[in-house]
Amino acid sequence: MTELLIQAQDLRTLLAQQACLVFDVRHDLADHQAGRRAYSEGHIPRALFLDTETQLSAARSGHNGRHPLPDRHDFAALMRTQGLTSRTRAVVYDAGDGLFASRLWWMLRWLGHASVSVLDGGWRAWVEAGGEVETGMRNPALTEAQAVQGLALSGKPSMPAVDANEVLAGLDQEHFTLIDARSAQRYRGEVEPLDPAAGHIPGALNRPYQSNLQPDGRFKPADTLQAEFQTLLGDQAGANVVHQCGSGISACHNLLAMELAGLHGSALYPGSWSEWCSDPSRPVATGA
Repeated sequence: MTELLIQAQDLRTLLAQQACLVFDVRHDLADHQAGRRAYSEGHIPRALFLDTETQLSAARSGHNGRHPLPDRHDFAALMRTQGLTSRTRAVVYDAGDGLFASRLWWMLRWLGHASVSVLDGGWRAWVEAGGEVETGMRNPALTEAQAVQGLALSGKPSMPAVDANEVLAGLDQEHFTLIDARSAQRYRGEVEPLDPAAGHIPGALNRPYQSNLQPDGRFKPADTLQAEFQTLLGDQAGANVVHQCGSGISACHNLLAMELAGLHGSALYPGSWSEWCSDPSRPVATGA
C-alpha cells in the first residue's frame, strides 16, 4: 500500500516523473473563500483545488452536521472529473497541519482508493523545501468519456463510517470507544463557538488533533503516536474505536494518526458533535 505520508522532496520527484495527481484542500472554517484565494496566489504545480464546503460535503439539513459526507457515488463521479483513476497515485495537502488533507485522505480511502498520501507539513513544508510554485486557477481538462472511464467505486469502503444510531447503541457496549478530536475546552463544554450546544458525547475520550503534531506541523514519529494512543486506549483494539469531532474533519486527523501508529481499523462518525447535539433527546456530558 502507498505510504500514508509523503515528504516534500519525495513529492518533487514524483511530480518530475508525472507520477501522481495532487489535490490542494486549504480551507478556513471562518472564511470559506480563504483556501481558494490561497490556491490562486500560489500552489504546487499542477495541483487541483477542491473546496471542503461545496465539493467535499453534502448539503446541510440542520440535523446532519456541518460537513455531512456526500453520497459515495456522487463523490466518485467528482473524483473521476478530476482525473483520478484506480491506478492513480494521489497526494493531498493543506496549509500545514494536515487537518483538511486528512479529511480528503479518509474520503478517498472510503471510496476504496488505497493509493493516497498526505503531504507531511503541507504547503508550509513545500515552500520551506524550495518547491516550485504555480499561480492562478487550474481546472481539470477531461472529456466526458475520459471521466466515465476513471475511478470505479468499490463495493465496500476501505474506511468504515458509523451513524448517530450506531454511536448511541455503542455507548453501553464494553468494546466501544469514542475519541473526540476537539479542543479540551470544547470537549468539557466550557466554550462552543460553532455548534448550538456545548459538551461531549458521554464516555468519549478527548485527544485534540494537535496532539499528533510536532512543532513544525509534521506528524510525530509512528512509535511516539503508538505509545500515546495506547496510553489513551489501554488494551482497546483499533477496530473498536470510533473517531468524532465537531463535524467529522479533525476526527480524520486522529484516525490517520492511529493508522500511522499501526493501530488499524477504527471508524469515523462523520456527523460528529454538530449532528449529535442537533437532537436534544441524545445524551450530553460536560466536564473532564
